[in-house]
Amino acid sequence: MFINGKWLSGKKEMEVKNPANGDIVGTVPRVEKEDVNEAIDSAHEAFNTWSGLSSKERASYMYKVAELMRGRKEELARTATLEMGKSLKDMNGEVQMAIDYIQWFAEEAQRVYGETVPSKANKVVNVIKQPVGVVGAITPWNFPVAMIARKIAPAIAVGCTVVLKPSSNSPLSAKLIFEMFEEAGMPSGVVNLVSGSAGEISDTLLNSSKVKKISFTGSTEVGKELMAESAKTVKKLSLELGGHAPYIVFEDADLDLAVDQLVAGKFRCAGQTCVSMNRVYVQESVKDEFVQKLEEKVKDVKMGDGLDPETFVGPLVNESGVKKVEEQVTDAVQKGAKVVVGGQRPQSETFQKGSFYEPTVLTEVDETMLISYEETFGPVAPIFSFKTEEEVISKANSTPFGLASYFYTNDLSRGHRVAQQLDFGIVGLNDSLPITASVPFGGIKESGFGKEGGHQGIDEYVVEKLFSTQIKQ
Repeated sequence: MFINGKWLSGKKEMEVKNPANGDIVGTVPRVEKEDVNEAIDSAHEAFNTWSGLSSKERASYMYKVAELMRGRKEELARTATLEMGKSLKDMNGEVQMAIDYIQWFAEEAQRVYGETVPSKANKVVNVIKQPVGVVGAITPWNFPVAMIARKIAPAIAVGCTVVLKPSSNSPLSAKLIFEMFEEAGMPSGVVNLVSGSAGEISDTLLNSSKVKKISFTGSTEVGKELMAESAKTVKKLSLELGGHAPYIVFEDADLDLAVDQLVAGKFRCAGQTCVSMNRVYVQESVKDEFVQKLEEKVKDVKMGDGLDPETFVGPLVNESGVKKVEEQVTDAVQKGAKVVVGGQRPQSETFQKGSFYEPTVLTEVDETMLISYEETFGPVAPIFSFKTEEEVISKANSTPFGLASYFYTNDLSRGHRVAQQLDFGIVGLNDSLPITASVPFGGIKESGFGKEGGHQGIDEYVVEKLFSTQIKQ
């Protein structure tokens, strides 16, 4: 726990395990309700002073944090890999993304512009933006570093204070980041860290009238619960929830590009990302060629401990994640799907202590199978076929989720046409990795609302106030 500028121990502790081998890699305190309330009180007391600083003063602390993160990049990446399994190469990229978010929002702090609205001759009407107040931020395990930066950075840049709850699967990297906040001299109470029971912490944040906003990344089911509970105190919300991304390959696409980018996007983090390609639609005329190229690529993908520099696919975060993937693959095969590559837990003794599942490609997949409508958080690429543009757009949109989508074509008119018709907050044309700090990230439909990143991301942490002045004539 890091509360009011101090590190505190708790009555109970939680063990953190390495999913590659089951080894205990650390422990963290399990907070009690009174600890969470203390963190909220600390953030509430610090708010007026912090929000009263100039944007340049707040940004100066953030630049120091970014510099410290650069200096401890390898340590931070290694720690996160140990606790959640992502490959070290992938994790290094995530740490750089976190640095980018902190720097981006430090710069955006000076650009929180209001408006002057034309009015009557004897009035000056302004709309001003002010920080919303204390923010409760709840982050997931699959991006344990970048998600913390993506939530805390815009909040503190605009003048909010924060109580952060990281995932119980990946709290050690959060601890390192807060050490950097401390070393940067961040004033007491501006950022506070609590770890423990998700339900107990979130309930406390939701029921506190001092917490004005909740920012959450996680499942749609939990997001809906947070929406219902937040109604009691009418909090502002940002929800980045589940996804079921379509990946569409038209017959005129560059197949080599489409295959390479599918492997890069689908199998990073062992498929455990909300923007992962869950439904791969390939036009009938090129399906066989596409599957052959994909099979060759996936066979060369190295699975192993994330600390091995040659590893591309690490373990899933825990055993329940593996069981869900097994259930989806078993269901698909029983209903007629064919396994092209993978399709099981690895048999080698090397992998027996970890939560691994082989990189998998399935063909002959249809809409009756679980994998076609349940979010897949694992290294499985199911291949569907389609005949026409109209058909695949209908299939792609036939989901309650609306986070990310991707399609491949060299036809410019089709590119614009399909992009406008896909019902998703993110659309990548010949691009499976469209996310940077400077662009808005967020979904529609049951994938949530609110944006993270870009200049839009900072507006999630402000309230707009009408300020009208009558001028004496």
